[in-house]
Amino acid sequence: MIAVITVIHLILAIAIVVLVLLQRSEGGALGIGGSGNIGGLVSGQAAGNFLTKATAGLAAGFMATSILLTILAGATGERRSIADDIAVGGANQEQPASGPVVPKTE
Repeated sequence: MIAVITVIHLILAIAIVVLVLLQRSEGGALGIGGSGNIGGLVSGQAAGNFLTKATAGLAAGFMATSILLTILAGATGERRSIADDIAVGGANQEQPASGPVVPKTE
């Protein structure tokens, strides 16, 4: 279930980036749609309203999936830390069975 929500979360993130890049900038220097319309299908004002509302909806979905993923990650009941993984990883490394390795000289 976490994997499915994570995929949805990533799709929402990519869609937000695309919609933000499609919006017309206030300065006029950064927007892709410099002519004021997208593909000539809608007017600049209507496209701006649609993109603004779509971005807000995607942002709400992104926040909802973020909160849901946080809740699901904490629902395991197991408290973990990255520092614990480092300590365990360091303790599990193989140690040489004998003293230092001395190179052979012939």
